[in-house]
Amino acid sequence: MSKSKGNVSAPDELVRRYGADAVRSYLVFFAKWDMGAPWSHTGIEGTYRWLKRVWALFTDLSPAAQGEPGSCSPETKQNLRRKLHQTLKHLTRDFEQFEFNTVISGLMELLNEMYKAREAGATGTAEWKETQDIYLRMLAPVCPHIAEELWTNTLGKPYSVHTQPWPQVDEAAVKEDEITIPVQVNGKLRDRIVVPADASEEDIKSAALKSETIQKFLGGKPPKKVIVAQKKLVNIVV
Repeated sequence: MSKSKGNVSAPDELVRRYGADAVRSYLVFFAKWDMGAPWSHTGIEGTYRWLKRVWALFTDLSPAAQGEPGSCSPETKQNLRRKLHQTLKHLTRDFEQFEFNTVISGLMELLNEMYKAREAGATGTAEWKETQDIYLRMLAPVCPHIAEELWTNTLGKPYSVHTQPWPQVDEAAVKEDEITIPVQVNGKLRDRIVVPADASEEDIKSAALKSETIQKFLGGKPPKKVIVAQKKLVNIVV
């Protein structure tokens, strides 16, 4: 933007309509800070809806929103905590690398997981409280006003969220129990297999070759080569 070119766009009207935090987070989400992009405010509605969902999740204390007490399964709590610490790990790196646009997408994904967990009865659990606490600490650098309001007046935490230490990643919680690996035959994606996260390369090869879908493409013939690429891809050459 340049005054000499007459293309300056003042944020005042957007701030009046959507609030300072929505504008701030949209500017962060809009493009990589070091690359920029042609300005457009048309996407701010999506960011605004995200913040409204954040506010609703933290402030809706109705029985319908809280779910059935004691109904949360251990799997739900484990999945929520895994997603929380995976997000924290990614966002810690993103902040350190000044990749702010991916911070917003990470917070959006975690919010979706929180809604799923709430529907499954996770509210009130230790995992839910931990997720609320860390979510607001991660939100604070991007949306300082909303994060402070939810931290102090909704959760009743001591003032201020902006003086809290950055949370530590629990590496044990980050690890997946199972992983999904795409399987290619002669370079074309044909199937996906689910294996234990600690499966060996031989275990992965065996699971891929046992797939009924892959067997159809092999036509009863042994493969010439089976390549496992860092537990991220299996390529079978026939």
